[in-house]
Amino acid sequence: MIHRIGFDEAMELYESKDLNYLSKLATDIREAKNGKKVFYNRNFHIEPSNICVHRCKFCSYRRNDASQPGAWSMEIDEVREYCREKFKNGETEVHIVGSVHPDRDFNYYLELVEAVREELPKSVSIKAYSAVEIDDMTKSSGLTPTEVLKALKEKGVDLLPGGGAEIFNPEIRKIICPDKSDAKRWLEIHKAAHQLGMRTNATMLFGHMETRKDRIEHLMALRELQDETNGFDAFIPLLFKAANNTLSHLGEASIIETLKTFAITRIVLDNIPHIKSYWPMLGKDLCQLSLLYGADDIDGTINDSTKIYSMAGSKEGNPQMTSSDLERIASEAGYVAVERDSFYNELSK
Repeated sequence: MIHRIGFDEAMELYESKDLNYLSKLATDIREAKNGKKVFYNRNFHIEPSNICVHRCKFCSYRRNDASQPGAWSMEIDEVREYCREKFKNGETEVHIVGSVHPDRDFNYYLELVEAVREELPKSVSIKAYSAVEIDDMTKSSGLTPTEVLKALKEKGVDLLPGGGAEIFNPEIRKIICPDKSDAKRWLEIHKAAHQLGMRTNATMLFGHMETRKDRIEHLMALRELQDETNGFDAFIPLLFKAANNTLSHLGEASIIETLKTFAITRIVLDNIPHIKSYWPMLGKDLCQLSLLYGADDIDGTINDSTKIYSMAGSKEGNPQMTSSDLERIASEAGYVAVERDSFYNELSK
């Protein structure tokens, strides 16, 4: 079955107990799109701060202010030094996402991108700022999303990550992230980026309070925007991690539910070319399994540069892998690892 499915058919597949069937459907689609390739890149993250005005219940990363243990906030000179420290293995991408800091204005974010652009080679793409951060920039600057994105693009931002989407259901958002940009705003900002020619990713946080119905509705909204703009390169199912946050009592989705979600994602999102399995969140073993359920991208080397999931209890406490590690994960699952740049251009060794 390789055809566009509707909501009811997606629900029927989710309720199926035949994992082999789901695996085959998802694999047929991913191999029709990407053959036996599993993409990865060499990258590192910059997380400028974890001091945040939002109080998302699923977040283990945020702190109220600088006085709290574990809080940090980087000045521009520190960002420069960090770039010099982390760029050492020919990385082709830097991923910048952090928090909505109460005391940072739009100029800070522009200066940060400018500093990163000056410190790193032109060959390094800057993937920067979630739609939630961009929404805050519109509020602090009085500019429209398009105007903010144009300014960021002029300073050196090449593409956008997909964070902040969480789950689009408005009633659940009122509980888990009540003061964060809503689904309509998230989609509006990504649409504006696409209209400027900027590629973006998309995400969905699953395994907390949402239902399968909510997940499918989330995917359908993304599919609809992709039909209109064709601006999404990849979708990342993000597994809720239960440590150190106020939703810890919910526990986490099972391996079976996680693999089903990857398969349904690949089947429903027929117009988004890549499904990314983010190994710092899933762990290396589950990331490898997900390659048999539709995933064709395993992100990158990371270089011990993200704390978002390790602070939420991920087993990957110091997240970093070599290109050889990523190639092994792919080959053991029957696939061939291919290094890419930020735009899925294949890089020769």
